[in-house]
Amino acid sequence: MIQENFIKYIETSLKENWEICALTDYQGENYKYSDVARRIAKIHIMFEECDVKKGDKIALIGKNSANWAITYLAIISYGAVVVPILPDFLPNDVHHIVNHSDSIVLFSGDPIWENLDEKSMPNLRAIFSLTDYKLLIEGKSENIKNIYNKLDTFYEDLYPGGITAEKLSFDEISNEEVGVLNYTSGTTGFSKGVVLPLNSLAANIRFARRNLPLDPGDNVVSFLPLAHTYGCAFEFLWPFSIGCHIHFLTRTPSPKIIVQAFQEVKPTIVVTVPLIIEKIYKKQILPALDKKSMQFLLNVPLIDKAIYSKIKKKLTDVFGGNFKEVIIGGAALNKDVELFLNKIGFNFTIGYGMTECGPLISYANWDKIKLGSAGSMVDTLEIKIDSSDPYNEVGEIMVRGENLMYGYYKNVEATEQAIDKDGWLHTGDLGVIDEENFVFIKGRNKSLILGSSGENIYPEEIEAKLNNMPYIQESVIIQKDNKLIALVYPDLEAVDQKKINEARLTEIMEENKKAVNLELAKYMQIAKIKIYPEEFEKTPKRSIKRFLYSATEL
Repeated sequence: MIQENFIKYIETSLKENWEICALTDYQGENYKYSDVARRIAKIHIMFEECDVKKGDKIALIGKNSANWAITYLAIISYGAVVVPILPDFLPNDVHHIVNHSDSIVLFSGDPIWENLDEKSMPNLRAIFSLTDYKLLIEGKSENIKNIYNKLDTFYEDLYPGGITAEKLSFDEISNEEVGVLNYTSGTTGFSKGVVLPLNSLAANIRFARRNLPLDPGDNVVSFLPLAHTYGCAFEFLWPFSIGCHIHFLTRTPSPKIIVQAFQEVKPTIVVTVPLIIEKIYKKQILPALDKKSMQFLLNVPLIDKAIYSKIKKKLTDVFGGNFKEVIIGGAALNKDVELFLNKIGFNFTIGYGMTECGPLISYANWDKIKLGSAGSMVDTLEIKIDSSDPYNEVGEIMVRGENLMYGYYKNVEATEQAIDKDGWLHTGDLGVIDEENFVFIKGRNKSLILGSSGENIYPEEIEAKLNNMPYIQESVIIQKDNKLIALVYPDLEAVDQKKINEARLTEIMEENKKAVNLELAKYMQIAKIKIYPEEFEKTPKRSIKRFLYSATEL
């Protein structure tokens, strides 16, 4: 019987699946569970010899890879706190997170390390390469290099002849201890470090093990950012805990590469974001459906069913043809796409979550999902709708329970705003529930935008930079067709003073777009600036009512 403890989940899986394949870098090296255990043991020895304490913060940045996963497990099973950082963050953002989190060690992918400045992270005792675990930098008055050079000797002394499943044993660590410090953003003014206890990770794994369709030995493709809780929990931690074989896309996950990997690996379950589904629908399915001959055939009884069955088979093959269901999360799925997938009987489901819950809030298996819902409330949380009639009147979705974060790191004010005195997390999302606790999200009260691969995009960050550009008074960032559009209200007084005409103003805005994009990570870059003719409508507190502009026609 596996103990309901996060560290025990990991230890037990390593022992029980010792000789089977655990991790693979796509089209690269394979690692058995025994290989993972060996590497974890060496990292633990390194930490021990370097006097890394339980609870110390250790930052981790790099693209999805077996080494990323091994390092994550090593940090957390040692009793330290992992600080995962998105590889797309700009160097200054990485420096800020490392410093703000009080990290003492950094593991970095080599391409990222080339652009970082160790002098901007003065509290780091050591920096290691995530590519080959080479020691890159050691702090002043440290003896880490000597320890690193003797690591194999230390390992042999502790495990003569090598580690075995019988010898593997992690220290007992309570689920109440902090496991992850996950930053929702990079820029200084908007950073919030979500403090997640191990219990949050364990609660997500426990729910998944009881309710989601995976078995030991099943294949999983990991392409969502592991630095986000969605990808980390459901493409890595949960599958690893039951002995699955996880294939990491170590390159930029374009839809073409993702589909190629699905067809080669043939995963048992697919975890994805709406953009991937929507692109396939828009580029491969919709053009065929829009043909006049197809429109005619779809109105003929029996023939329409045969056509839809063929489309379902084709779409199933795109994802490898072996999956039990496709789980879609991270953002709202286009309603037309959802209706079509439902019509053809495609095995898909939609979940809902947020970093502060590590991440899962609601989910239902594909054959139990209700159209238009984001699944039913998970049994590790309670839900409350802040309205007089939660079944019919839209209100803010509030949750509390095992999944919940402890708060935001070194930010008491933000924590008190998010979690009330009764322990309810105010999600900032609007919705209703039904009698079976299915959640129907009706709108986003928060401004968060999800990028194409599930990256968190905070429009205020981009707007703050834009508003400092020439001839811009204020701006609103919206998303249209998965692209970021900046609605800009010009500084008309300055425009008039300089006698700038409309054509020249358009040129200036194009220059502003190029300039601001140089300061932004790729997934945050603006595709277009549209000049807005009047000042944006404000609340009494002078905040822009951004929800009025989310559906602006461009």
